Amino acid sequence: MKLWAISDLHVGYAENRRIVEQLAAQPDDWMVLGGDLGESVDDLRFVLETLGPRFARLIWVPGNHELWTLPNTAMQRGEGKYFQMVELCRQYGVLTPEDPYEVLDDGTARYLIAPLFTLYDYSFCPPGMSVAQALEWALEAGLQCTDEYLLFPDPYPSRAAWCAARCAYSEARLAAALRTHSGPTVLIDHFPLLQELAVLPAVPRFCIWCGTTRTRDWHRRFRAAAVVFGHLHIPQQRMIDEVRFSEVSLGYPRQWSRSPARIRPRQILPLGPAPHTP
Repeated sequence: MKLWAISDLHVGYAENRRIVEQLAAQPDDWMVLGGDLGESVDDLRFVLETLGPRFARLIWVPGNHELWTLPNTAMQRGEGKYFQMVELCRQYGVLTPEDPYEVLDDGTARYLIAPLFTLYDYSFCPPGMSVAQALEWALEAGLQCTDEYLLFPDPYPSRAAWCAARCAYSEARLAAALRTHSGPTVLIDHFPLLQELAVLPAVPRFCIWCGTTRTRDWHRRFRAAAVVFGHLHIPQQRMIDEVRFSEVSLGYPRQWSRSPARIRPRQILPLGPAPHTP
């Protein structure tokens, strides 16, 4: 049995919907859907209905786009939107960050598969900056994420507060799971768990919307053999502390059209040769 992963499908683009429709079936394998599939419940439903019959199991984590509330729509906000999507996933038998973790045996080991939702808190910035200072630092470079207008934290007072709550919830669940699971884990989050992974050469200060330093040691604490993430639209594999980190995004048509290899899901398990890390 294999574990595959792809993220940032952005099926609001017709070209990306065609990519999803053309993904090959792997009926004995599991597939990670690593967030930013689209902005609406209908986008998520399209992906689940298209890929659900092609894989033995789907695993979903939300990206920031799933959490957007678009103007002049009846979309729910914040946590309400998130749990609406969780409920839709459950209707299709898809594993979410709210469900019990499951174990995948790939023939070499039994891996605890842990989908996570941690969000971000603007802490991927120079040391000592407050949230307000981090936002100003990004704005100095002409950067302001659309999340600031469309991603509502309700009922939390801020996205940073929501992030803190999600991290505490996930830490507790992982610690409890590892009291009974003695093997390795695969951690799955839309957002990179480490600040050194949030490198965007074209827009370096966009990193403040990419994760939280609260997760900086999770790959070690929670016995990760592999960590899967997206969000950056820069597919890559790196070894850090002998853990394989895989960014698995498809991205926007203008991005993947320059690199057709990225339209294929990434194999996560079984683990292949370690990638070279400079």
